[in-house]
Amino acid sequence: MARSITVARRRRVVISGMGAVSAAGLGVTKLWNAARDGVSQVRPLKLERPYGGRVKIAAQVPEFDPAAHIESEFLPFCDPFTQYAMVAADEAMATAGFARKDIAGSRTAVVIGTGIGGFTTIDNESYNEYVVHARGNPLTVPRSIPSAAPTMLAIRYSAKGPTFALASACSSSSQAIGEGLEIIRSGRADRAVVGGAEACIINGSMHAWELLRVLTPDLCRPFSKGRNGMTLGEGAAIFILETLEAALERGHEPICELIGYGTTNDAFDPLRADVDGPTGAMSQALDDAALTPRDIDYLNAHGTATYTNDMIEAEAIGRVFGDHAPPISSTKPIHGHALGASGGLELVVTISALREQIAPPTINFLEPDTKCQVDPIPTVARVLRIRNAMSNSFAFGGVNAVLIVRSL
Repeated sequence: MARSITVARRRRVVISGMGAVSAAGLGVTKLWNAARDGVSQVRPLKLERPYGGRVKIAAQVPEFDPAAHIESEFLPFCDPFTQYAMVAADEAMATAGFARKDIAGSRTAVVIGTGIGGFTTIDNESYNEYVVHARGNPLTVPRSIPSAAPTMLAIRYSAKGPTFALASACSSSSQAIGEGLEIIRSGRADRAVVGGAEACIINGSMHAWELLRVLTPDLCRPFSKGRNGMTLGEGAAIFILETLEAALERGHEPICELIGYGTTNDAFDPLRADVDGPTGAMSQALDDAALTPRDIDYLNAHGTATYTNDMIEAEAIGRVFGDHAPPISSTKPIHGHALGASGGLELVVTISALREQIAPPTINFLEPDTKCQVDPIPTVARVLRIRNAMSNSFAFGGVNAVLIVRSL
């Protein structure tokens, strides 16, 4: 009873705007259309320097011209991961009904997740230093640090509230969104710019991921028999959070309500997942939202298509939901595994599914794996009554983050 009273008295937090940059292009609509229609955005790999690796595919942002979207005074300080964040944030601000300086001041927080930060800048400067012995970029440090994205967004919108980066591998953006939720609930801010960004498809990163032997050379097949790994992706997803009261007072209709957040750590292994951590994160999120497992109508899974991780996630879902497990899908075969941006991109898809009452498919599915006892919505999207939806993010190091949204 005490828990229910606490939940009832909290400030209600809504998502008033969202924006995306992904392998589908610029904008939420392009990402959602690709996910809903099951159109993969994985293409032949394109890098500035020759690449001799085995894997020749990735989900890269296509034909992106930062100068067409970002002013010249900002660009020198922006690695591609920051550029993606700024473009996605501008879309989120517009859909939230805010002009650039409307959220100025100390009551706006900025929390952005990234797995690596300015890896493109680091890779380029390393090449200049060790291979061609060219003069380096004097702005390498401010471009490459993970806090570059949130601080540049804070400058862009004159946001002076709590501002920081979260770097927890593949759970980074989901944690950033969740921590933004908690900041508003606590009263430390009235609104927050949250999400994640990653620009990781470069020579050094591709080599490093290949060495881990987790990349597929052909097709990403989450939860399917015959799966053999993930495909790297990149991009950004940014959300504007505010109190429901504030949104209604200014006459804005929110997209949905953010009602649940859970985060745990496996404390088990740097690379291998453990079922207890994801189980705990999903249970925490349900408790935070004051929901039961029966209340979740759709789950966007982490679903990397690596052999063990899919089994662990399926087992965790079984532990939490029992006989009431909802239909799930993994959209990583569409937009790739964008590391620190993945949770944000997947929340965009989850919210879009909630709005359209359509659950996107898990494409490239061959046949069920008896070790993954879930309903993966194979191949074709499914019309579905969705009131509450969950999004999972599970990361190296055992960091888990789960978010729950509901329609208003």
